[in-house]
Amino acid sequence: VQLQASGGGPVQPGGSLRLSCVVSGLTFGDYCIGWFRQAPGKKRGEVSAISNSDGLRYYGERVKGRFTISSDSAKNTVYLQMNSLKQEDTAVYHCAAGVGCEDYHMDYWGKGTQVTVSS
Repeated sequence: VQLQASGGGPVQPGGSLRLSCVVSGLTFGDYCIGWFRQAPGKKRGEVSAISNSDGLRYYGERVKGRFTISSDSAKNTVYLQMNSLKQEDTAVYHCAAGVGCEDYHMDYWGKGTQVTVSS
């Protein structure tokens, strides 16, 4: 199983980025795909998740209304559209796959992509 995150980079406060997570080696439609982030010196936190089996979406409180998660089954790819970015969003963002979204319990992890929000 492989999960490849991309799309990170530097961005100014108020700007936007779209992260992509390409998934291979599992049945895409059976899995929940989640995004997590970890800033230096902080614990990894949950950002958002989407259940490919029923389409339900989940968001962390700090990103609700600013981030949107979506899934393209034809490309085995999950996207995270991040708008109105704040400096506090600076972190390494990882995507992961698991069988349940509600508790963000993931079984497979990919390497992260760095997002830096700075003026």
